[in-house]
Amino acid sequence: MTTTSALGFGGSVPHIYHTLLEPLIFEPYARDIVARVAVKPGERILELACGTGIVTRKLADAMPSDATLLASDLNPAMLQVARERLADAKGVTFNIIDGCSIPLPNQTVDALVCQYGVMFFPDKPAAMREARRVLKPGGRYIFNVWDAIEHNPVAKTVDEVLTALVPGNPPKFLHQGPFSWHDRAEIERTVRDAGFQHVHIETLEFPSEAPTAAQAAEAWIDGTPLKPALAERGITDTADVRARVAAALTERFGDRPCRSTIRALVVTAK
Repeated sequence: MTTTSALGFGGSVPHIYHTLLEPLIFEPYARDIVARVAVKPGERILELACGTGIVTRKLADAMPSDATLLASDLNPAMLQVARERLADAKGVTFNIIDGCSIPLPNQTVDALVCQYGVMFFPDKPAAMREARRVLKPGGRYIFNVWDAIEHNPVAKTVDEVLTALVPGNPPKFLHQGPFSWHDRAEIERTVRDAGFQHVHIETLEFPSEAPTAAQAAEAWIDGTPLKPALAERGITDTADVRARVAAALTERFGDRPCRSTIRALVVTAK
């Protein structure tokens, strides 16, 4: 399996990801997904691809005192940030888990949650079968994925700037990672083929705002695997890239603040 470490979530990326990208694109969806899970007393929750613990914190704050949460990720660096930030959380444990091969017995989880991780799973049918296997009868799997990059204007702008900067070999992370799995028919087919009988897919769009265009540029360039991808192409100092991205964002969405929208698909499977 291609790990998230191999995709570039290492070094300084996890901390910038958590600090700058959380309020920019993850916060409203984290609130939404936790409300949908609606953890009940005594339930056991599994979170896949928890990253730096953005959803984990909100789940921990919302769940009853006798519920438990196993937060997992395949990337040790991302998971370490989550551990550090949730050291005081009650009922929460952490583990490195591959979403395509979950090391839990059959029918031991009441609910499974995954925010913006499924699109990175290299074998999505296997991942869905594993999710179905570990869920108890009547259990629920709630996950979200980004809609196409064409419906996410800031990311599309970043991609356009990088394509112009490195026309022969632009970084492919945005297309191969975050915005790679958004075909509703394919998603529903994959989920149903794994044995889920009730599948609901909803499109959600929220405002996205950064204090400045420069901060938005830093979030996308230095807080994602775009940074190591640029380094592989000989661009080790991202200051000029950030400046170009900030200028394009300012032109399209303003500078102080920099305002746009973000769109995703939320899937509820039972």
